[in-house]
Amino acid sequence: MSLTAVLSNASSGLVAAQAGLRTASDNIANVNTPGYVRKAIDQEHRVIGGVGSGTEVSGVRRIVDQFLVSAGLTASSSASRWDMIASNLDNAQSLFGDPTSDTGYFAALDKVWTTFESTAQNPTSGVLRSQSVAAVKTFFDQTARINQELKRMASAADAQATATASDINDLLAQIAKLNTDISRASVGSGDSTGAENVQSGLIDKLATLMDIQVQPRSAGGVTIRSAEGFELVGDGAATVAYRSTDSTPGYLAIQYPVGPEQPLTVTGGQLRGLMDLRDIHLPGLSEQLGEFAARAAERLNAAHNASTSSPARSVLEGRDTGLDLPTAVSGFTGQTTLAITNASGVVQRTVQIDFSAGTLSVDGGPTTGFTPANFLTSLNTALGAFGTASFTNRALTLSATAPNGVAIDEGTSQKAGRAFSHYFGLNDLVRSSGQTIYETGLKTTDPHGFTAGETISFRLSQADGKPIRDVTVAVPAGTTMQDLLTALNANTTGVGLVGAFSLDAQGQLSFAPSTTPPVSISVSQDQTSRGAGGPSISSLFGLGVIERNSRANRLSVDAKIESDPNKLALSKLNLAAATGTPAISPGNGQGASALAAAGELKTSFDAVGNLSALNVSLIDYAAQFGAAIGSRASSAETERLTTEAVSKEVSTRRQSVEGVNIDEELVRLTTYQQAFNASARMIQAAKELFDVLTNII
Repeated sequence: MSLTAVLSNASSGLVAAQAGLRTASDNIANVNTPGYVRKAIDQEHRVIGGVGSGTEVSGVRRIVDQFLVSAGLTASSSASRWDMIASNLDNAQSLFGDPTSDTGYFAALDKVWTTFESTAQNPTSGVLRSQSVAAVKTFFDQTARINQELKRMASAADAQATATASDINDLLAQIAKLNTDISRASVGSGDSTGAENVQSGLIDKLATLMDIQVQPRSAGGVTIRSAEGFELVGDGAATVAYRSTDSTPGYLAIQYPVGPEQPLTVTGGQLRGLMDLRDIHLPGLSEQLGEFAARAAERLNAAHNASTSSPARSVLEGRDTGLDLPTAVSGFTGQTTLAITNASGVVQRTVQIDFSAGTLSVDGGPTTGFTPANFLTSLNTALGAFGTASFTNRALTLSATAPNGVAIDEGTSQKAGRAFSHYFGLNDLVRSSGQTIYETGLKTTDPHGFTAGETISFRLSQADGKPIRDVTVAVPAGTTMQDLLTALNANTTGVGLVGAFSLDAQGQLSFAPSTTPPVSISVSQDQTSRGAGGPSISSLFGLGVIERNSRANRLSVDAKIESDPNKLALSKLNLAAATGTPAISPGNGQGASALAAAGELKTSFDAVGNLSALNVSLIDYAAQFGAAIGSRASSAETERLTTEAVSKEVSTRRQSVEGVNIDEELVRLTTYQQAFNASARMIQAAKELFDVLTNII
C-alpha cells in the first residue's frame, strides 16, 4: 500500500470519526429535549478502482422502530378520541345530578308523585295545589334546561370539529413543506434529522386529531394517508373540511387541487370523538330525555284528562293533533261520556258517545248515529243549548254555556293507547308546543293528508356519518297512508334498497334498515305539510334528529292551571250520583290519587339511545334511564383509561428505542475519540515516513 493510500484511508477515518463525535455530542446535548430522537451515522467501505480506500459516511439517520411508531400513532389516536368523549359525557352526566340525592333531576319527578299524594289527602288545600303545580313545573323546567345544555354541548362539539379540521390542514401543510426540506437534504447527503424530528412531532400531533397511516418515502420524508388510503401528504398536502348540517351527521371530506370533494372515513382521534359526541352520544342522551319527559307528560295527562276540577272548567281546549277531525275520530273504540255540570257540580246534561257503535245518546235517551265526517255536527246537536264543540287548527274544543262547566268520563274509549279526552288533550296538565307523542293512530287505509308533489329528503349515511347518498321522495298522488309508504319504500326513488318504513298498530311510522352494516337515515329537508299550517311528515311521525331531540324543550305546565291551581283536575265525575245531587265534589281527591299513582302505571317506551323498547312504569324507567346515563359515561371512561394505558406503554417502548442513553453515548463518544486518535496517528506515521524518505533522497 502506498503512503498516499495510507493518508487517504486515515483522512477518511478522521472525517468519519468527526461525524460520529458530532452525532454523539448532539445526542448528549439533547438528552432532555422533548421529541428529540437519537441519531447515528451510517458508514460503508470506500472502494476506488476496485481497491479499498478507507471509509465514508453515507448518511446520518434517526434511530426509530417503524412498528412502534405506527403502533404509537394508532394508540395516540384512540386515546385522544376517548379522552374527548369521556370528559364530555362526564359533564353531561353531571347535568342530571346525583341520582341518590334529593336535589337531582330524577328526584324532581319523585317530588311530583309525593306532592300529589299529599294533595289527595286534602284536595281543598290551596297550598298543596300550588305545591303540586310547582313540582310539575320544576320537573319540566329542569328537563328543558338539561336538554338545552345538551344541545349547547353538541353545538360546541360541532364548532370544535370545524376548528380541528382547520388545525389538521395546518399540520398537513407543515408536514408537506418539511418533506421538501428533508428530500433536499437527503439528496445532498446532508443531515436531515433535525427536520425529521420536527416532522415527527407534527405527525404525532396530527395523530391525536385523526387516525392516519404513515409510510417513509425513498427520497426522504413521509407519505401520510387516511384510514381508507386517501393520500393526505405526499409531494404536497391535500385539504380537508368538516361538513355538517343541523339535521344530518357530520363527516370529513378531502379536496385535491383537481377533482371533486370526497368524504373520508375517520375512526380515531379528537375529531372522531367530537363527531361521535355531536351525532351519537349527546343526541342519544337528548332523545332519551325527550322520550322520558314525553311519557311522563303522557301519564300525567292521562290521569288529568280522566279527572275534573271542582267546579268543572267552562272550556276544555284540546291540543293540535296534527290530523283533520274525521281522521282523528276514525279508529276510536269503546264509550265515553261528556257531562255539563253547574257550579255546584250537578249534572245538567250528559252525552254518551259509543265509538264502536257509532252512536250518541243524550241523557240516557235513544241513540242517534254519527260518522267521523259528521261527528262535530252530531255532537253539537246533542249538546244543544248546554254547550258547543269546535275544531280549529286541528284541535278540538268543548265549551259549556255559562255558568256551567264540562267534565268527561273517559269510560272505555280508546285509540292508539289513549282515551278520548286524552287523545285530543282536552284537559291536559302538561302542554306541548309541538308533537311529542308519535302514536298517531293512523292506519294504512287512512288518508295521509299531505299534498301530492311535496317533498321530503333523506340522507343515507354509514354508521360513522359518512354520507352514501341523498334521496328525495315526493308525496304520491295516492291519498292513503299505504300510498305514502309505497312511495317512501320505492327502490329507485325511495329508501327501499337500504331498508323500509312501516306503520305499527298504534300509527307510529318508523324505519328499519335492511343492510349489514345498517345504514342510518336522517331528514335533511322536509317541505311537506298536513293541510294548511299542519305538521310535516317528520314532525307528525317524529322522524329525524331535530324533531326528537326538541321534545324535551316543548313541554310545560298548562298556563291557565299554573296561574290558577284551582283548575287542577283533582276530582272524578260520578255519573252514578243521584239526580239533583253533585256529581263533582271539592273534597273528592280521586283525581289527585290518580296523578300520584301515574308513575306506577306501565308505559310503552320507544327504543332510544342505548335503551331498548320497554314496557315499564315511569319509576322503573327513571331508574334504567339514570343507570344508562352512568353506564355510558362509565364505559367511555373505561375506554379512555384502557387506550391511555396502551398509548403510554407504546410511548415508553418508543422512548427506550429513540431516547438518548447517556452511558451508551459516552461509550460511543469514547470510541469515536479513539478512532479519531488512531486516524490522526496514522497520518502522523505517514508523515514521518515521508520525512525519512525525503531525507534519504
